[in-house]
Amino acid sequence: MFGLSALSFAMLAGCSQNPYLATGGGTSVWQAPPTGNQLTAVQSQVAELNRRVQLLDDNNRQLTTQLAQSEQQAQVYRDELKLVRNQLADTAQQYEAARIAANNAQSSARNYQASAQLRGGATIRANTNLTQQAGRLQLGNLQVQPDGEVIRVIVPSDQLFAPGTAQLQPQSSAVLDPVAAQLRSVFPRQRIGIEGYTDNSPMYGGAVGSPHQLTSAQASAVLDLLTRRNGMPTDQLFIVSQGANNPRGDNSSPAGRATNRRIELVIYPETF
Repeated sequence: MFGLSALSFAMLAGCSQNPYLATGGGTSVWQAPPTGNQLTAVQSQVAELNRRVQLLDDNNRQLTTQLAQSEQQAQVYRDELKLVRNQLADTAQQYEAARIAANNAQSSARNYQASAQLRGGATIRANTNLTQQAGRLQLGNLQVQPDGEVIRVIVPSDQLFAPGTAQLQPQSSAVLDPVAAQLRSVFPRQRIGIEGYTDNSPMYGGAVGSPHQLTSAQASAVLDLLTRRNGMPTDQLFIVSQGANNPRGDNSSPAGRATNRRIELVIYPETF
């Protein structure tokens, strides 16, 4: 359209320069109107330009469509990646829970096997001897209780851990350091089991999902404190996760549940 307008304007301009219409003294030169061939050439150029514009419009629409499709596909990939990450996190949690349970079962099996083997050997000492030795323990308000062939030292978990966790509180060392000193002095060679117990309260989130996982982690924390901080031999100690088994109190009352949350240091007649 621009070309045709320019052509029309040129034609009008040329007509205005007709020598028959010019006033005297003018210097303009008359120009002949465009021929049919020239007009056809201009129209061809305009048609070619229009064709190119149409091609550019088509290409632009195709690119816009492809961009929208690419964005949709990218969103699908993002959604799939989020789903895979969530599934991976769930799998990792399940794996960790299974690993802890397997370690607990393996540890319990080794401990029971070692206990059975030692009971068949010559290192077993009479329980009366253990009871006499236990009389030498000076552990303040902590209970020391004979139980068949073993001696149990009962430590309330609430004195050691933040509620529902295996995180030792700052005052836990003040509770366990004297216990470790007494055990090193009175029972330097006896095997000692660290048994973790809790109440039957449900687990709500956190790092553990079951009472057995909680008591396993708590018993492990006590073992670490007794060995690293207090220098007790690692071969002397082992852990047992009891979960909510063998309650000492009534789980229907707060006082009973507090009694059931405990660590028991079980002194065996076997030596190491």
